[in-house]
Amino acid sequence: MLAFVVRRLLALPAVLFALSLVIVGLLQLLSPEQRAVAFVQNEQQMRNLEQIIREKGLDRPFYVQYWSWLKDALQGNLGFSKASNKPVLDTIKERFPATVELALFASLPIIAFGIWLGTLAGLNKDGPIDQLARIFAVIAYNVPTFVMGILLLVVFYGFLGWAPGPGQLSPESQIAFLLNPIPRRTGMLSIDALLAGNFTIFWDVLRHLILPVITLTTVSSATLLKVTRSSMLEALSQDYVRTARAKGLPDRVVNLKHARKNALLPVITLSGFTVMGLLSGAVITETIYAYPGIGSWGAAAAVMFDVPGIMGFALLTAVITVLVNLVTDILYAWIDPRVRFD
Repeated sequence: MLAFVVRRLLALPAVLFALSLVIVGLLQLLSPEQRAVAFVQNEQQMRNLEQIIREKGLDRPFYVQYWSWLKDALQGNLGFSKASNKPVLDTIKERFPATVELALFASLPIIAFGIWLGTLAGLNKDGPIDQLARIFAVIAYNVPTFVMGILLLVVFYGFLGWAPGPGQLSPESQIAFLLNPIPRRTGMLSIDALLAGNFTIFWDVLRHLILPVITLTTVSSATLLKVTRSSMLEALSQDYVRTARAKGLPDRVVNLKHARKNALLPVITLSGFTVMGLLSGAVITETIYAYPGIGSWGAAAAVMFDVPGIMGFALLTAVITVLVNLVTDILYAWIDPRVRFD
């Protein structure tokens, strides 16, 4: 197992290097003038694009441009984002903890609900529970995220008034937060408020997370449900399950210890992709609920043709993808020793 983990860790720099080449290489599809606009911060600079092109070396060979970008990136200089009006690295530091916070609160319900209902559906094939689970999966899988988000806002915020509006804090809490700032320890507002003993801000943040979490859970758990159900049905038909039953083992032991353990192998990979998507920024959900995470910033950068912002978002997504895939592979190898190749 240790050799497997070490091999994967040693491969990380090469993978990240290749991804950075692709990200920077895609920019070469744009003209030097289009790329120079990304560095413009006022009208005077807009009239001197040729000077920016010469200073930034945008008309030089690709390997020269890549080396220049790589040196700046290693020093933490990823450019200036027009979408946030801040340096890209500062924007990532400010917004990424909010996305992690949303991912932490959404991941557990998504994975737990999907696996729980998928397991029940597999164990009760063609029964009422299975039929209801399949209906839910079909509806949730085919309803777009933005439709679900808007529907929840209209019903629970607009008509019923049970949920707070978009954003991370209510106006009253925002004023209180400005007058009495909370020390930034983790960057996650709910945890920082809890550590500071400010329960008013803590509960307000949790209230604003309810609708985004419900949206993500409803949409994302459908795929997990379907995969878990299919894997359970396949596992229950295997010879080792029939042998366990023939030995007189209780159904609970056979179903949960033998069948579900093997059925969860493909679910682990899918769960990794789910977490990866949340950490990369739930773009649609964050935009609908005006949530100040990395996803809403990435969407704003794309709309404004904010090239440094888009590159920073793409680079962060690439790093998250590589790291989550590494963790997923390690978990998979821990459960199924056949993939370790020690």
